[in-house]
Amino acid sequence: MMGAVGDESSTSDSGSEKPRRTRRTRMTGAERRQQLLDIGRTLFAEKGFEGTSVEEIAAKAGVSKPVVYEHFGGKEGLYAVVVDREMQRLLDMVTSSLTAGHPRELCEQAAFALLDYIEEYTDGFRVLVRDSPVTQSTGTFASLISDIATRVEHILAKEFKARGFDPKLAPLYAQALVGSVALTGQWWLTTRKPKKADVAAHLVNLAWHGLGNLEAKPRLIGHRKA
Repeated sequence: MMGAVGDESSTSDSGSEKPRRTRRTRMTGAERRQQLLDIGRTLFAEKGFEGTSVEEIAAKAGVSKPVVYEHFGGKEGLYAVVVDREMQRLLDMVTSSLTAGHPRELCEQAAFALLDYIEEYTDGFRVLVRDSPVTQSTGTFASLISDIATRVEHILAKEFKARGFDPKLAPLYAQALVGSVALTGQWWLTTRKPKKADVAAHLVNLAWHGLGNLEAKPRLIGHRKA
């Protein structure tokens, strides 16, 4: 009898126990800010600036709209920070690739840096190449290409001087080279064919052999002169 009573008591006690609630860890301000940036980058890449709303950003983050305004002042502020971070990331990757080495090797490293960025940070690149009212005044992608070209310009100037070409033309050729690589990157973003190494090889082939056969004073063969 005693054993039976004991069993009932044990069963009753265990049945009365309530499941413990797991506490949800609250994000720090920095963690929340990063979460909003990640969500914003994904949505801006997919839908563009105009197609993305603060409501959607907040819903994806599981917060209310005021939280987005508290961190960034609104959609424009969030977009501006996303763009600025991606520009800096790409610029850093390309700049760090332009270390000491043979000019052809530098061309290869720069081409790979851009393609690596596109492959690893696809959403970021999609954001950069999209137009938006927030960045139209500065021309985000154009200004980024100009910054990268400035770094390439110094390499070309040395190479031009060594080959007897006018170093003052280095900025023009730098813009042409970097611009063509960037546009090819946009194309590759969609097609993803051929593979990255092949794209880099063909870009360098065009750039290097084109530079290798430059005329000191190029001429137009048509009748038009201006």
